[in-house]
Amino acid sequence: MEQNKFLKIFSIIAFLAFASVSCWATAESLHLLLPSWPVVMCWIVTIGFFFIASLGTKMIADSLNQNVYIEKRSLMLIGGILITLVFWLLCSMPTNTHTFFYRNVISDVVSSDITTTQGYLDQLKENTVIEAKIDTACIKVENEVTSKLAELQAEINNEFNPGNGPKTKQILAEFANILGVTKIEPLSSVGSTARDRQKIINSYRSKILSLLEVKKQNIRSQMSAPDEKVYRSRANTDWKNLNEIVKAQDSLDLNKAEVIYMINERLVKPYATIKTYSKYVKFNDYDEEIYTAENQVTKVKKMLSVFDVWKDFFAGRYAGHGFVFWVIISILVDLAAFIFFDLAFRKDGNSI
Repeated sequence: MEQNKFLKIFSIIAFLAFASVSCWATAESLHLLLPSWPVVMCWIVTIGFFFIASLGTKMIADSLNQNVYIEKRSLMLIGGILITLVFWLLCSMPTNTHTFFYRNVISDVVSSDITTTQGYLDQLKENTVIEAKIDTACIKVENEVTSKLAELQAEINNEFNPGNGPKTKQILAEFANILGVTKIEPLSSVGSTARDRQKIINSYRSKILSLLEVKKQNIRSQMSAPDEKVYRSRANTDWKNLNEIVKAQDSLDLNKAEVIYMINERLVKPYATIKTYSKYVKFNDYDEEIYTAENQVTKVKKMLSVFDVWKDFFAGRYAGHGFVFWVIISILVDLAAFIFFDLAFRKDGNSI
């Protein structure tokens, strides 16, 4: 008798211990999702739901216990399963996993979101994408000009037909096409001697290189974005605002919903800037989908929502982050609480 009493008391204490962990995790998840709710309200809802879930598991255990008399045993089993599915599988377990996972990764997510966003802002404020396109176009023209200059020099120094002849005029026409000018006038000098021919080559080279610089300036003028000054200025301001968070991050409690919502507010404007000028940004992985979405949600804000976290998990975006481990921990904590609840309040053989 004393042994049964001790087991009952131990089971009640163990149930309260495991239930406290589970209810804390669920209340934290609800508060992250619904910051406008008072914390007390989150706890009231959580405790109520967990107690109902515990009753559901007890109904299942009692319906399967052949040592006691149960009226409508099948109905109790079905009711217990339905209650457990609704209040545990759809509420307690997902929210507990969310809280455990959130606390384990939130610091990395905040750092990653800010770093990634600053990286895209860097592209805008440094005009990286446009500058790369301009550089590519200029290098292409430079290579074509260099190749043609070698061809021109070889033609003028051709020992079988040296000097400034008809072939030279053809090459000059090709230069004109490359450099975007109407015509490059051939020199009148024939180049009878090696010295004269070198003078011709140097003259053409000087003129063509001057035209090349003009061509490169035209390329820059044509390829530069008309709103370059605007987006570079906006990106620079947004980058500095985010950097204030970076400097203060060590002193911020990232487990508090209000702190994460503050960080999210700092990210909203940079996200909007990146979306507005996305054609000037080169995205990595699936970031373009996130930053250009019609209804933007920052990676930080997604961590506040139990629904978004599970959605991203099923989409395979948490591979290698240990999400399954926290699912298992959540299940074991609740399972332990349910077992101790059943031990504490189970029917004995004399129950009717």
